[in-house]
Amino acid sequence: MAPHFVFPRTLQDLEEESPEDNRLCVQNPIDLASLRSSQLEEFVKGVSFDLSDKELLCVEDHDVFDRLYSLLRGYSSLPNSSKLNLLESLRSNLAVLLPNVDSLSRASEGDLPFLLDRLASHRNAFKIYTFFLLSIVLAEDSNNANANAASKVVAASARKKQPAKSWNWEPQRARILNLIANSLEINLELLFGSPDLDEGYLSFITKNTFSMFENTALLKDSDAKDALCRIIGACSTKYHYTAQSCASIMHLIHKYDFVVTHMADAVAGAKKKYSDGTLATSLVRDIGRTNPKDYVKDTAGAENVGRFLVELADRLPKLISTNIGILITHFGGESYKIRNALVAVLGKLIAKAFKDVDSAEVSSKSIRLRTKQAMLEILLERCRDVSAYTRSRVLQVWAELCEEHSVSIGLWNEVAEVAAGRLEDKSAIVRKSALNLLIMMLQHNPFGPQLRIASFEATLDQYKKKLKELESPSEGSDSENLNGNGEVEDLGIETVTKVQQESMTDTCMSQADDAVPLENSSSVPDVGNLEQTRALVASLEAGSRFSKCIGATMPTLVQLMASSSATDVENTILLLMRCKQFQIDGSEECLRKMLPLVFSQDKSIYEAVENAFHTIYIRKNPVETAKNLLSLATDSNIGDLAALEFIVGALVSKGDISSSTISALWDFFCFNVGGTTAEQSRGALSVLCMVAKKSSGALGSHLQDIIDIGFGRWSKVDPLLARTACIAIERLSEDDKKKLLTNNNVRIFGILESIITGFWLPANIWYAAADKAITALYAIHPTPETIAADLIKKFLNSVFNDGGGSDIDTSGSMPITVQGEKLSRFLFVISHIAMNQLVYIESCARKIQKQKLRKEEKDIQSQTADSNDKESNGTQKGNDINAELGFAASEDAALDALFEKAEKEIVSGGSNEKNLVGISATFLSKLCRNYGLLQKYPELQASAMLALCRLMIIDADFCDANLQLQFTVVENANSETVRSNCTIALGDLAVRFPNLLEPWTENMYARLGDPCISVRKNAVLVLSHLILNDMMKVKGYINEMAVRLEDEDERISNLAKLFFIELSKKGNNPIYNLLPDILSKLSKQNLSNDSFCNIMQFLIASIKKDRQMEALVEKLCNRFSGATDVRQWQHISYCLSQLSFTEKGMKKLIELFKTYEHVLSEDSVMDHFRNIVNKGKKFAKLEMKSCIEEFEDKLNKFHMEKKEQEVTARNAQIHQQKIDSRGGFNVATNSEDHSESNTVSDETDSEVIDGCADETDTLSLNGKSQSKHVPEASSGASSELIEPDQVDIEVQSPITKMRGTQRSRAKKSNVKDGKGDISVSKRRAIGSRR
Repeated sequence: MAPHFVFPRTLQDLEEESPEDNRLCVQNPIDLASLRSSQLEEFVKGVSFDLSDKELLCVEDHDVFDRLYSLLRGYSSLPNSSKLNLLESLRSNLAVLLPNVDSLSRASEGDLPFLLDRLASHRNAFKIYTFFLLSIVLAEDSNNANANAASKVVAASARKKQPAKSWNWEPQRARILNLIANSLEINLELLFGSPDLDEGYLSFITKNTFSMFENTALLKDSDAKDALCRIIGACSTKYHYTAQSCASIMHLIHKYDFVVTHMADAVAGAKKKYSDGTLATSLVRDIGRTNPKDYVKDTAGAENVGRFLVELADRLPKLISTNIGILITHFGGESYKIRNALVAVLGKLIAKAFKDVDSAEVSSKSIRLRTKQAMLEILLERCRDVSAYTRSRVLQVWAELCEEHSVSIGLWNEVAEVAAGRLEDKSAIVRKSALNLLIMMLQHNPFGPQLRIASFEATLDQYKKKLKELESPSEGSDSENLNGNGEVEDLGIETVTKVQQESMTDTCMSQADDAVPLENSSSVPDVGNLEQTRALVASLEAGSRFSKCIGATMPTLVQLMASSSATDVENTILLLMRCKQFQIDGSEECLRKMLPLVFSQDKSIYEAVENAFHTIYIRKNPVETAKNLLSLATDSNIGDLAALEFIVGALVSKGDISSSTISALWDFFCFNVGGTTAEQSRGALSVLCMVAKKSSGALGSHLQDIIDIGFGRWSKVDPLLARTACIAIERLSEDDKKKLLTNNNVRIFGILESIITGFWLPANIWYAAADKAITALYAIHPTPETIAADLIKKFLNSVFNDGGGSDIDTSGSMPITVQGEKLSRFLFVISHIAMNQLVYIESCARKIQKQKLRKEEKDIQSQTADSNDKESNGTQKGNDINAELGFAASEDAALDALFEKAEKEIVSGGSNEKNLVGISATFLSKLCRNYGLLQKYPELQASAMLALCRLMIIDADFCDANLQLQFTVVENANSETVRSNCTIALGDLAVRFPNLLEPWTENMYARLGDPCISVRKNAVLVLSHLILNDMMKVKGYINEMAVRLEDEDERISNLAKLFFIELSKKGNNPIYNLLPDILSKLSKQNLSNDSFCNIMQFLIASIKKDRQMEALVEKLCNRFSGATDVRQWQHISYCLSQLSFTEKGMKKLIELFKTYEHVLSEDSVMDHFRNIVNKGKKFAKLEMKSCIEEFEDKLNKFHMEKKEQEVTARNAQIHQQKIDSRGGFNVATNSEDHSESNTVSDETDSEVIDGCADETDTLSLNGKSQSKHVPEASSGASSELIEPDQVDIEVQSPITKMRGTQRSRAKKSNVKDGKGDISVSKRRAIGSRR
């Protein structure tokens, strides 16, 4: 019998002989290095021949074994063909050996010794073949890994010269591993003689299998990977090698993230193949018993373990559900990654582990339902987890459960309310997950395609009545429609959906009115018996509650659309689209508020708004599209109209608004569609005007309709129609304008003049209509200044020649009585004409400059074409001479002077004779200065100041002359409208005449403190526009804008926040430079501590760069030396605590300790520094953490020292006060006087003591200087002032003569403190006897 084979620790251990245990070892190894290549090939062929020619057990022979060992030891030097020969021989022999083992199991037990001998030989051969094959796999993989590493270093050219491999290793490796996996499935218990296999064999197999899992290239080969998984499953489960396998699996999972899914496959495969979950259970228990603190230190390992648990729960949900209790304890751990994984595990289990719960036994069903309910409750509780990542993951799990229909109706509304609450979470990722969850809940809701509250309530009322009718004859149990878990069963879901579909329209995006059909019908569909009706009522109640819950989130969604996070905005828009699809109440209004977001600089937000607009409002049917657009135009405010115009222009450019849609809009405008109202007609024309901005010829085909309808009888029905028609005329193309003037010259100008000078429009609409009518006149008239002059004259005559109405007596030589409303309109018209005249002059200037440029380009082209012509050369020379002499520049200067003169002449700034506007300007200026008169007529004051502002914008001299008046009015006017208008005008003046407005910057910032909300809002908007567009420098008054961050009006507060967010994006973040100045000025203002903290926290959060944060540490610390107020110390230290400290910033703070050591006595300041220290500990490395701890000890030490100094100084001060008060007493002459003085003294001294108690919180750093003035004799007493009783003894000392006092002090100089106290009491007694 051959020696038995023992698996060595290393290959070289086979050469060590051990005669004691009679194991097979190598006796005559052969050195392959000494063989030539031909000899080596012959040697390998000889070994292969022996293995194939001799019997399978020949591998036990020393000769064959030694040669195999030699080949394996020198395996790397073998050529590929020899490797393949050797590998095939070993593999084929083992493949043949396996069936022989099975045949031995069927052999008769008659010849038992022979059978045992054969089993031993087969066992030996089995081990040897397995050892050599696995060793070859490991050696080849190692060689390949080294070759790949070397090939990365070699240059590309060198790599091309390398010979290609003559064999493909991956298929060979997969065949070997599959063979070994198959070998574990035969009857090895017979071969090894017991159920427990040889420890060495199992150890060798599992050790090398797990090492192969570290090879990423091997795991990409699915055949090889599956074989490895089978090997692990068989060893750990079939042959009970569980403990060692668990340890190896956990080690790999912690170390390598790419093995997680493969290990889960191996564990799940073992469970399914052998119906034994021991390995999975052991792994789960090992994870559950691990100390949660270990996962905090090993974050990568925690993430891998979490992923492994999720994969296991996905593959083995029932098994994990029975062991989930072991893992629940980790919810109390600090590692959020493990909590995230457990949340995902619970989601997998809820979705998959309880699907067959209905088919289980009653007791088992009850237990499993309770388990499921407990898991659901944990998921709801985890929505309030301390980590934002975990909260976000929980919401994602709920979304997955909703998608898989694993949430019952009873729990549906609880989940919806949690998601709605998380919309206000401080973390953006949580808000994103909450929005996605609500989208998923709407998409998979069990209540039907329409969720209008009115529809639900109407249907619910009907079925409640029906339920009462059914319950009246026979009262059933109230709990029949509840399951064992106390939840509403899903019995009524299909019914409620059917009822919803029967009672409502199927079109989710329908714009039909919200009439509820069931309200008009006396009967409802019959759903069955009493139990089914109860279930339906419960389902309808749940649906109504869900609809109300989603509807209640609309205000929050509006706020989220203004979020600085792009993901918030995008997902909010998606949710609102889904809400509109299901007709949630209020979703339509919220969606309209997304329109201004098209002006966002973030491309993703703009695209989200455009896509949503296209999805909601653009239909295949052009009539529906036209109706949607015109309804938007009629119901929108000015801001929404501007956004709508921008979107419509973009859609026209892309071709999304087709010609058929434009035709449908014309049909609505011309009342060709039945039931069209004047308001709809105006909306259609408004949209057509928007289209005309991108498509110039859109209005030309219906010029006559615009005049007839826009200014005809329908304008009396809807006066705004005339204004819209004026906009349409203004936006006509040049060809259409010519056509209009040719056909309707007199008529159109008469119509526009009647709008301006007539009184047929209501007063509130006239101003808007006259504005657009004047603009239209200037747009289409060839010489608008002439018709404008006629208009002014007519209006002037109508105002000052017609009497009546409110009397306004001007201070001229002859009193003139005018009508207030007419004067207001006249001032509006003349100021607007002046403004349009300015625009007209600038447009003429641009036209002349364009013509000049075109002429110059033509000249250059003609000179280039005729470059050889002598005449052209002469012309070229002439042009060059002109250029040198500056004729071209002088021509441009002359044009500029001409334009400037034309602009000045509008308000008579450049001519001796005053024109119409100039005369009115003089009158207007005097009128506005008559402050007492205008106070009586607020409407006239508003119109007059608006006109004055416009004329100031036109002319610099007029502006300079009236600027002080402007600021006087904006500060003192009683009317909010006047102050708001003047504030807006100041912004325009600052743009046009920045040098004139620069000295008044402080007054402009002062508008931020106006008591009126509208004035403050306009001031914030104006200053934001000026500063962000670099038209005004950020001066030292920016703290006024910072105060608006805490404005009582939420809109103003949001505008201020938006301003600082946008300001932080400019250049190198100006807020960084402004912050110290803002801090200094806010500290001096009368702000509450909370408001100050909120403002500075917001401003500091806008600074993102570490370098700026580090510089701020130094700037703020240096401010401590200049601050003397405790409040300033608190504010500076608070700002320091809000900074994001890097390692450099922390070192700088420690270095600057001298600058703030004197403020550490203040408790509130010390609290802020402790917060800084706690922050630093979180990010600090080990070395830095020790420095921070030393710094903390230093802070505490100085804090205690400063507090002691403060107490000492205060005690010394109190004692000095008592000494001074004692010296000021007069000597009394009788006992009554003495008793009275003693009484007064007691009272006075008691007040001093109380003052001492009250002043314990007061800072005093002058202890040393005060102690110098304390007499020597009182040094002992001053140290005892801390004790209350001794203080009383000292304070109540009697009044004696000064000489006696001096003598007694001299005697006491060498007496102890206690004796001194006794002598004082004795003197008091003697004094009282006297």
